[in-house]
Amino acid sequence: MSQNSTIHDLLVIGGGINGCGIAADAAGRGLDVLLCEMGDLASATSSASTKLIHGGLRYLEQYEFRLVREALAEREVLLRNAPHIITPMRFQLPHRPHLRPRWMIRAGLFLYDYLSQRVTLPGSRSLEFGADGPLLPEFKYGFEYSDAWVDDARLVVLVAMQAREHSAQIRVRTRCVEAVAEDGHWRVTLEDQRTGNREHVRSRVLVNASGPWVGELAASMLPQIPRHAVRLVKGCHIIVPKLHDKPEAFLLQNSDGRVVFVIPYEQDFSLIGTTEEDFHGDPSTAQIARWEIDYLVNIVNECFRTKITAADVVHHFAGVRPLLGSDEANASKVSRDYTLELAVEPAPVLTVYGGKITTYRCLAENALAKLQSLFPQMREAWTELAPLPGGEFTSQVALLSEFEKSWPWISRDLLQRWVGSYGMRTRQLLDGCLELSALGQDFGGGLYAREVDYLCDHEWAQSVDDILWRRTKLGLRFNTAQREALSAYLDARRT
Repeated sequence: MSQNSTIHDLLVIGGGINGCGIAADAAGRGLDVLLCEMGDLASATSSASTKLIHGGLRYLEQYEFRLVREALAEREVLLRNAPHIITPMRFQLPHRPHLRPRWMIRAGLFLYDYLSQRVTLPGSRSLEFGADGPLLPEFKYGFEYSDAWVDDARLVVLVAMQAREHSAQIRVRTRCVEAVAEDGHWRVTLEDQRTGNREHVRSRVLVNASGPWVGELAASMLPQIPRHAVRLVKGCHIIVPKLHDKPEAFLLQNSDGRVVFVIPYEQDFSLIGTTEEDFHGDPSTAQIARWEIDYLVNIVNECFRTKITAADVVHHFAGVRPLLGSDEANASKVSRDYTLELAVEPAPVLTVYGGKITTYRCLAENALAKLQSLFPQMREAWTELAPLPGGEFTSQVALLSEFEKSWPWISRDLLQRWVGSYGMRTRQLLDGCLELSALGQDFGGGLYAREVDYLCDHEWAQSVDDILWRRTKLGLRFNTAQREALSAYLDARRT
């Protein structure tokens, strides 16, 4: 077992969006930061979202006005700071009179527009659906409003890169197995999940940002620290061949009071979700149930002309949200707000409960505000005006045009995917490439060895799933033989 003599300022446990956000903010303020993640970055809840940057229109029904206002303000910040992975999207909401009266929806959208201050995105409007649209003919009226789409897993990776570029250490596949208070700081044992090797590190403050494991970690490793009850809620999504050719997403009201999104996804697919059910057990084992697939299929079939069955599902995923404990019977009505709890004895621990992808940056700023007294030398907040890596541009169209001139031998579709993933970092990916053969082995689906090497060298990718499902979404286009070829290439890289 090795011993590191350095005393870090912060040791962040958890490589989801909240942990990476806190690590980036702290590192940029001059703190010495180490982040450990037991799996891959964004390998749990942060890659299992509905992939939206939004204020949460339905949260208005729970009177969560502060949360909605904060989220809408952050929507504008993220649209500016990450224009490669976050794009505006219009949402259409077909009206079902027996579920919510028209005036209620119109009033909610008016309030949504007001809270957003309509800085860059257009406001809401009423709709009349035409006979040639994707919805069933009984849907004659509805509404349209603005939010944004995000590649959630890539957002986490970019925030981790931002942290690293401010000197934070990011360790993936590294589990925190023990934390012992010593002389007012923490002695922490980290275990490499690949080799089994253990190392002792020391830190002045622990940050428990372990997402759905936050309660388990607090109970097993930090039993002396006061903690809140955590309610785990499973959300599931399915992906099917695209239901329509419109660029808009749809927000469907269901008879049980819930809403389900149908979102254009990866050019050829539709993403449908989410369910919300209480979950008990290990979050890493969460899987979609057959009844949840049927639930989502039925909602779609009640609204769309194109009918689907469970057999049309090409991919599905499940994630577990850690929400503050609540007696509310309906999981969908439990608050999505977050709570930050700082305990200073026997050594400082900051625990993160809840949170949304959209508000991760605000959560991080508030976390550092709680730690200000412990680190009076900290510099001021800085992330609001800081583009995420690759986001140093304003127009995807203009950037794509520029890249087409620089690399005319690369297909437009491939360059477009790279611009939407890496933004300005596409230049780094292609540095020195003068012809197609320089991209190396073609694994299929537009994935070349050059990109694989970039993801392994710069974005902590190690496995097939890291690359095909979190760094890209090319798993939707890969067959078994292609996966095996990619696996063999990764094995060869490690030898």
